Amino acid sequence: MALTGIQIFKMLPGTNCKKCGAATCLAFAMNLASGKAELDACPDVSAESREKLSAASAPPIRPLIIGYGPTATKIGGETVLFRHEKTFYNPTGIAALINDSESDADIAAKVKRFQKLQYLRVGLNLRPELVVVKGGARLAEAAKAVVDNSDLSVILYSEDVAALKKATDALAGKNPLIGPATKANAADVAALAKEAKVPVWLKAVNIDEVAELTKTLTAAGIKDIVIDSGARTVKDAFTDSLGIRRAALGGNRDYGFPTIAFPVEITDNLAMQTAVAAALIAKYAGVVVLSDLDGASVFPLLLERLNIFTDPQRPMTVVQDIYPINNPDENSPVLVTTNFSLTYFIVSGEVEGSRVPSWLLIKDSEGLSVMTAWAAGKFSGDDVGMYVKKSGIADKIKHKSIIIPGYAAAILGDMEEELQGWKVAIGPREAAHLPKFLKEFKVS
Repeated sequence: MALTGIQIFKMLPGTNCKKCGAATCLAFAMNLASGKAELDACPDVSAESREKLSAASAPPIRPLIIGYGPTATKIGGETVLFRHEKTFYNPTGIAALINDSESDADIAAKVKRFQKLQYLRVGLNLRPELVVVKGGARLAEAAKAVVDNSDLSVILYSEDVAALKKATDALAGKNPLIGPATKANAADVAALAKEAKVPVWLKAVNIDEVAELTKTLTAAGIKDIVIDSGARTVKDAFTDSLGIRRAALGGNRDYGFPTIAFPVEITDNLAMQTAVAAALIAKYAGVVVLSDLDGASVFPLLLERLNIFTDPQRPMTVVQDIYPINNPDENSPVLVTTNFSLTYFIVSGEVEGSRVPSWLLIKDSEGLSVMTAWAAGKFSGDDVGMYVKKSGIADKIKHKSIIIPGYAAAILGDMEEELQGWKVAIGPREAAHLPKFLKEFKVS
C-alpha cells in the first residue's frame, strides 16, 4: 500500500465510532495499511477520502470472481511475489475443458463425475470448481448442460462473438468468465461483457500484446480482466506467468490482473498437463485448465493448492465445534482436543478407524497443538471445562464422561473442579493408541 497508517488516519472521520470493528479510527487505519481490513468497513468515510483510499489500497493484481454459488472462484488480489513475505490469498481455480461438439448427455455425465471429486481434509472440502466450455455453434447448449447437471461454474471459450453472446445469455445470473478477447474482437467482447456485467479473459499472441489488450479493454470500461499471454509451451507459460506477476507488483497496471493458463493446449497427455499445472499453481496462475479431471490428477493439485494458499504465519485450524464420528448416540464416548488442524485430522482419523461411535469436541486453542496449547495456557483445565459446559454436548449424551489427551493429563484436577459430577479420563498420549483405548473405555 502506498499510504502509511497515519496518512490513512488523516482521511478517516476520526469519530472512533467502532462501527468498523476496531477500537479507534487509528487502529482501523493501521489495519487498513497492513491489509487486515477493508475500506468498506468504515461507513462514514467521505466520498473524496474513499476515492483516494480506494485507489491507494487497491491490490496490485485486481481481484475478481468467476461463477456463482458454492463454486464461485475468487482469483487475483495478490500482493507479494513470495508466499513467505506475507501470504497468498485466492487459490488457483482448477478447470476441465469441454467441447461443444460433445453431446449433452456426455457433458452431463462428465460434469457429474467432476462434481464427485471432493475430498474432506483437515476440516476443508477440497474440490475443482470450474469448467471451460469451448466451441461455437453449440456453445450455449453445452454451457447449459454444465449448469443444469452440476454446480460447477463456467468459463466460455469462443472467438465467435455471436455464439459467445448466446451462451452468456443462457448463463444469465451465473457470472461466467467470457472470452477470449483478441485484437480482432476486443471491442465486441467488451461491449458484450459490459451489457452482461461479467468478467472477460483476453488472449494475446505474446506478453507485449497483453498490455495493448488490457489498455483496450479498460478504455472500454472493463475492469474485471483475466490474462492469457498466449504461451503454449511449458517454458513460455512459466516465463510469462513470472513476468506478469513481477510487472504487476512493480506497479505496471497494464499487467495488474490475474491469469489463466492452458496446460490442455500445451500437451495432450493428462499426466503432463497435471505436472505443468502444478508448476503454474506454484507460480501465479489464477486458473489452470486441463483436458479432464480424475482423482489422480485433481487430488495432488488440490493438496498443492491448499499448502500454497495457506498463510505461513498462521497455523491451520478447524472450527470449534462438536464433531460426530461413526454416527454416535447418547451413550457414545466424548473426547476433547485442540483445533490445530493436524491434531484434528490425526485424532478424527484414528477415532473413525476404531469404528467406535464417538463425539469429538474441538476447542479453539488458536491453532496450537495439545502440548503447546497447554503450555501457553490455551488448554487449561478450567478453560476446557467451561467449554465443555457451554458446547452443548450435555444435551447429546446421557452420561457424564469425557476423555482428555494424554499429553494434557495435568489439567485433570482443574477440569474435575470445573465439571462437578463428571468423570474425566486421561486418554493415550499417541493418537495411534486411541482405537484400542476406545474399544475398552466404558462411559459412566
